[in-house]
Amino acid sequence: MSQQTLLIELFTEELPPKALKKLGDVFAQAVFDELARLGFVDKSVEYHPFASPRRLAVSIPNVLGVQPDQQIERKGPAVAAGFKDGAPTPALAGFARSCGVAIEQLEQGSDGKQDVFIFRSVKTGEPLAHVLAGIVEAALKKLPAPKMMRWGDRDGQFIRPVHGLILLHGAEVIPGQVLHLNAGRVTRGHRFLSTGEITLDHADHYARTLFEAGKVVASFAARRALIGKELEAAAARRSATIAADAALFDEVTALVEWPVVLEGEFEADFLKVPQECLILTMQQNQKYFPLLDGSGRLTNRFLLVSNLASRDPAQIVQGNARVLRARLSDAKFFYEQDQKKTLDSRVGGLANVVYHNKIGSQLERVARLQQIAGAIAGLLQADVAQAERAARLAKADLLSDMVGEFPELQGIMGRYYARLDGETDAVADAIEGHYHPRFAGDTLPQGAIATAVALADKLEAIVGIWGIGMVPTGDKDPFGLRRAALGVLRMLLKLPLDVRELLSRTAATFPAGVIADGTVDGVASFMLERLKHYLATDYPAADIDAVLALAPTRLDDVERRLAAVAEFKALPEAAALAAANKRIRNILKKVEGELPALNPALFGEAAERALYDALQAVRGPVEVALAGQDFTGALRQLAALKAPVDAFFDGVMVMADEAAVRGNRLALLAGLAALMNRVAELSLLAE
Repeated sequence: MSQQTLLIELFTEELPPKALKKLGDVFAQAVFDELARLGFVDKSVEYHPFASPRRLAVSIPNVLGVQPDQQIERKGPAVAAGFKDGAPTPALAGFARSCGVAIEQLEQGSDGKQDVFIFRSVKTGEPLAHVLAGIVEAALKKLPAPKMMRWGDRDGQFIRPVHGLILLHGAEVIPGQVLHLNAGRVTRGHRFLSTGEITLDHADHYARTLFEAGKVVASFAARRALIGKELEAAAARRSATIAADAALFDEVTALVEWPVVLEGEFEADFLKVPQECLILTMQQNQKYFPLLDGSGRLTNRFLLVSNLASRDPAQIVQGNARVLRARLSDAKFFYEQDQKKTLDSRVGGLANVVYHNKIGSQLERVARLQQIAGAIAGLLQADVAQAERAARLAKADLLSDMVGEFPELQGIMGRYYARLDGETDAVADAIEGHYHPRFAGDTLPQGAIATAVALADKLEAIVGIWGIGMVPTGDKDPFGLRRAALGVLRMLLKLPLDVRELLSRTAATFPAGVIADGTVDGVASFMLERLKHYLATDYPAADIDAVLALAPTRLDDVERRLAAVAEFKALPEAAALAAANKRIRNILKKVEGELPALNPALFGEAAERALYDALQAVRGPVEVALAGQDFTGALRQLAALKAPVDAFFDGVMVMADEAAVRGNRLALLAGLAALMNRVAELSLLAE
């Protein structure tokens, strides 16, 4: 059999839409990788995954019908140890036996170190038909599908019942059985737009045949692109933009095989409800695409993607509008009911909402948030009373009907209800803003009040959860502490606050005995590690290590320190100073006990005096630069130390025999290291 396109398709009942794209990608990748490993196809070949609601498939061009013959080579015992007293040693006899040949059939050759016995043979390639079904079965077991199903009287399991199997190599069916189904060339098209079975004459015609005869756009990527194009065109006709994220596009793509974009509308009276509620209802419940006007306000028109090309699409639109109307009526009812109680009146009910059984209720948590947010507001010279008020109300909307129905709206609804209650804009905005940043790349909270509450919320969660032993491990982080830590770090990189002070203040708000000893130290180290990962996309690893080695607590200095290190490295003296600093660190590591006070009277070498004088000369300018946070200027001052440092190491024996002289020279080096490493640990820059 020559090289031909290989087509594999499993025809199923409707697959889980939120998982479909990943299922298709993983299945295609697993099949291709194994075929490539076995030599049936070159690794450079571009394969094509297909995934629609009722099928997983992959098309791979240039697949061999028979695996290439394989050259087998096994190296055995050393020739020198192969025989003893003219007889084969047990090692040699055993090696020949394991290869299935006589000792005389073994060859000799070098393994790069010595001559060894070698067994060489040619393994005849397997036909594709012998291995393909097993490859498909193995690929199915790799799919990310925790819940499997059985159907009929068969033992096979899959995500959904499977009713058809195609294994087609060019125009030939590859015989085989997967999930008790025999391979063939027959599939089916769209559930309603296609009638009867579809017989494929060639693997190359799969996508075209399904499109023309089956009314199915089999490629997930092609179907998504088509949906996006049609939606954008429909929105443009209304001079509107679409309110949707990638997840909604993916889910809708996974729900349809023959996408048709239609437009509907709902009563404008519903627009009195906060648009976030309406948008979420349309997106989450109905999988519709809301339309926004030029100013970003929701309109009463929406787009939907039907899986049916109808002669009378108005019937489809009206049916969908009727269902949406019921959903929007629910949202309107929840919104109106929620307004009958103020946020403040709901706070007491948080006593009945468990935050964590070791930490207490949401009401107890709110009390801690008030203390922490108030303290941070004070440090930021913001309105303490407003920060405490915002923290008190921050979780009250959890008890509203709207958030009960749509948890994604927590904070958002709190902001609306706070404004209706007459709270200040700063308090209302902080109720929503304190959840930010909610994910990587999300916006930071705006304003000092929102920032204070956001920091309080995340610090309390990190310290509390960590303090009761729920430390993130590996990929397990059920309470999202890594995400919370990143949010804190992103804020503190722009604020004049001390992270250890904040952690200590936060820990102090918990009852005695709740938080484990060492929590502040543990969380501080954890946050510096997260900061290292966050900065890695913009700065060299060595520079980050050098700055963070000082365990800075004022994180708003970190990026200025990194910029200073980058400029320092460009100086001609930088490499020598970094190397000298590394040498000093290695010397000082071996010192036991405390060093004596530096005594210039003990200098016996001119190079000692010269280094001391140079150190004294730059100390003042370095301190002035550091006081003004001119980290670049501070490091530039160190350039003057290169010559005296080089002269010192060239002409002075540090570990002198006389204890007093040796201690004095070590003290001089310790003072030098202390001054040189005020901005970053320069020894970590040495190559």
